[in-house]
Amino acid sequence: MNELEQENEKQPEAVKELTREEMEKQAQDRESKSFWKGITLGLAFSLVIVLMAFGTVKIYQKLFVGNTLNISGNDSSVVNSTSIEKVQVLEDTISRYFWQDVETKDLEDGVYRGLIEALDDPYSVYYTHEELLALQEDTEGIYYGIGAYIGQDKETGYVVISKVIPNTPAEESGLHAGDYIYMVNGEDMQGQENSYVVSKIKGEEGTTVEITVIRDGETEPITFTVERRKIESPTVTYERYDNGIAYIQISEFDLVTTEQFAKAYKQAQNEGMEALIIDLRSNLGGNLSTVCDIARMILPKGLIVYTEDKYGKRVEYTCDGSNEIKVPLVVLTDGYSASASEILAGAVKDYGIGTLVGTTTFGKGIVQKVINLSDGSAVKLTVSNYFTPKGNNIHKIGIDPDVEIKFDAEQYNTEGTDNQLEKAKEILLEELN
Repeated sequence: MNELEQENEKQPEAVKELTREEMEKQAQDRESKSFWKGITLGLAFSLVIVLMAFGTVKIYQKLFVGNTLNISGNDSSVVNSTSIEKVQVLEDTISRYFWQDVETKDLEDGVYRGLIEALDDPYSVYYTHEELLALQEDTEGIYYGIGAYIGQDKETGYVVISKVIPNTPAEESGLHAGDYIYMVNGEDMQGQENSYVVSKIKGEEGTTVEITVIRDGETEPITFTVERRKIESPTVTYERYDNGIAYIQISEFDLVTTEQFAKAYKQAQNEGMEALIIDLRSNLGGNLSTVCDIARMILPKGLIVYTEDKYGKRVEYTCDGSNEIKVPLVVLTDGYSASASEILAGAVKDYGIGTLVGTTTFGKGIVQKVINLSDGSAVKLTVSNYFTPKGNNIHKIGIDPDVEIKFDAEQYNTEGTDNQLEKAKEILLEELN
């Protein structure tokens, strides 16, 4: 789970040394192609299927003038006789001229994907039944996969591994945080949405998946064969440091996360916690309900977050303040702290109950809702904006830390020292003394 959601009610020889600028250009080209494909195919192809659901499809005469479709008329709805005619012509054209045979199911799925892609919203997605099952599995926090967290790199269009879970196939195979996922089983993943990449990596326990990555410092892509296993996501990690400082890392906000956080927080309190660090770095988000439940364990009385849809309807999520934290608090953030992470970080900052340390967050201030369809598929649509308690819209802006400090990867790799974490400890020690 890497987006804020409401609960439902490889490389070819010529580009072995791909630069960031080239990767960005390829991503832009792919995005443009995908958008226009959505306009021309998605809106058209979906019409036939929609009408079939109501039993009103009529087969219209195909109107060819040479190879040109004779188009006339334009109704206010995309579901009209002209568009249905065009759908039929496009289908026949593909059958007649496309150089390979195409499965009808693949075309149908392309229809629905194209319609949603036409929205030009990277967070709105069509899910097949299989992809929906994978999404639900991910939301629960238990799945069959390799044990790695991913995030979208906006500049390159590739998905990047943000964290590898210890003692999992991903770690054992040699995958690293920072690896760009170039191909999965030989399929190029550039420009693909996170959930699509995840659906290709996950699979039945005991099967294998080939993952090709682009790694900084390597001149050629590297391919790993990774065995899939049952992964119970450890979304919360707890440690205790000297001077009564407790550390709780939240890697994502799944359904299992509330209980995991509550257990860690209770343990910290029982062990005499005098200060707390909550680490939200590389946390790409998750369930709205989960982050609100966790926020109620530490926030004062008042708003946690509120949402507004295009009709101006406002929904507020509140806290009664009965569990307001009484010890000094630091929240660690970075550019991969997104969505639900930003709700928690934004509330902490607005109420002034803690210090944000690290770098500016991702800036995803919108909410998605998964809407199930009767055939077992689903669509995920962006349905509203969300705002911090003080009314801040952080979408495409992010949340600036109170203390900015960039992560020193070289120091971490050579000495094992996390400079952002050390800064958090330093701030808390000053507050305790």
